[in-house]
Amino acid sequence: MRIAVAGFIDETMTFLPEPTTIAHFEPAVKRGPALLEANRGIPTYINGFLRVLEEAGAEVVPIVEVVKAPGPFTGWITYECFEKYATEIADRIAAAGPLDGVLLSLHGAMAVTGVPKPEAELCRRVRRAAGSIPLMATFDLHSNEDGELTDATDAVFVLKTYPHVDSQEIGEIAARCMVETIRGNLRPAQALRRPGLVSPSIFQGTDDHPMKTIYDRCREWERRPGVICVSVGTGFAYCDVPDIGMYVVAVTDNDAALAGKIATEVSDLCWSLRDDFARPLPKPPEAVAQVMALVADGRRPVVMADGADRIGDSTHVLRELLAQGARNWAIPDLYDGSVVNVLAKTARVGDLVTCTAGGWYGERSGRPVELAGTLEYLGRPEYVLIGPMEQGRRIKEGLVARLNLGDNRHVVISDRTRWAIDSSPLTVVGIDVGTLDIIVLKSRVHHRAYWDQVAEVNFPIDAPGHSEVVDLSELEYHNIPDDVYPIGRMWRNRTW
Repeated sequence: MRIAVAGFIDETMTFLPEPTTIAHFEPAVKRGPALLEANRGIPTYINGFLRVLEEAGAEVVPIVEVVKAPGPFTGWITYECFEKYATEIADRIAAAGPLDGVLLSLHGAMAVTGVPKPEAELCRRVRRAAGSIPLMATFDLHSNEDGELTDATDAVFVLKTYPHVDSQEIGEIAARCMVETIRGNLRPAQALRRPGLVSPSIFQGTDDHPMKTIYDRCREWERRPGVICVSVGTGFAYCDVPDIGMYVVAVTDNDAALAGKIATEVSDLCWSLRDDFARPLPKPPEAVAQVMALVADGRRPVVMADGADRIGDSTHVLRELLAQGARNWAIPDLYDGSVVNVLAKTARVGDLVTCTAGGWYGERSGRPVELAGTLEYLGRPEYVLIGPMEQGRRIKEGLVARLNLGDNRHVVISDRTRWAIDSSPLTVVGIDVGTLDIIVLKSRVHHRAYWDQVAEVNFPIDAPGHSEVVDLSELEYHNIPDDVYPIGRMWRNRTW
């Protein structure tokens, strides 16, 4: 049993101006055995593939894994970039010799100039290269897909958790389905339905209503005989594409009618809960005041989730913390390469320094903020992630500086975006998390996998930003269906 494994992953934010090119991917691309080495022991889809395939005695044929290298967030993927890697994946599969199956690790929110539905197109190319053997794929929960995908594959499996802590598990489910299909014990049938709605990422956490209600129903169906997997892709609203929005995919053992019944019922449930996928959140001035009141009442620490600032340069919350006199707080992820590089040239640890940081990307980032404090860390930290997401992955950062502004107030400035998915990025630069009342994270939901075990309160806010904003009406779409709720033209122009 020879099974090829490949991956091509990107979550594209089309509202960012800089295009995504080959240069943004190539330094991180893993080819051949390097693909296996990069994933083994890390809870990824591909590690899930490996665990099952190797236990089954299959020969794993590693093709190529295409992921972005660390760096700034970028927008639309160029056609040339997609064409290079889609062609490489298909050509390497065609040249791999006789295969019994292909497993793909994908995302589902890729956006490519000139290719309306890139994951479906990739699967069609792989199908042509591989022939009639089983083709199965895993997808991120934040994916935008439609029937073109299921037409091109034998089975699709989508993450069931946000924060994403089941990547390896979904990989294992896909690989078991593959092995049993090749052995003749399964004949997967799948159906996809779209309820016609899209929502901000910050309301899609699967531990909370409405997604918990939806996935509880999925798990009820999965306990029925003959049901292999029932998944819901929540959609990725920051991707201006024709298949934007939520979808349901059900995979059964040789029962297309049952798959269609399940997908339709769960899709109808999603539509019935459409108004629960949005609620007002406080803006930065009100949010900081409310958080300070929580701290005064003994509710500490509080994590403030600034979900719209994936760029990392936003100053809205920082400015309010300073203006309102908050103490005992940390912002571990302010991205401003020019500032940190000047500090590296002009200051040493222990020096009193002043700088003006943040607010450089665009007007929605807020104005730069003047900071004065002691430089207490300057270096290129390395650490291992300790939380449920990507536990064990080794991180090597670029240049990072930590300023202590007094009163246990800390701002960490870096020359690339940081992601404080657990406490490691704070402790590695010398911040004692236990002394903090407020921790501001550039995150929506992923941080909760770890920080909900540490923080007394998770406090999402509605701050301006250039990426995952709460109010989708702030974004100008050109390629989405007219009837997708609530941002399609028929809903925006509706008079009640």
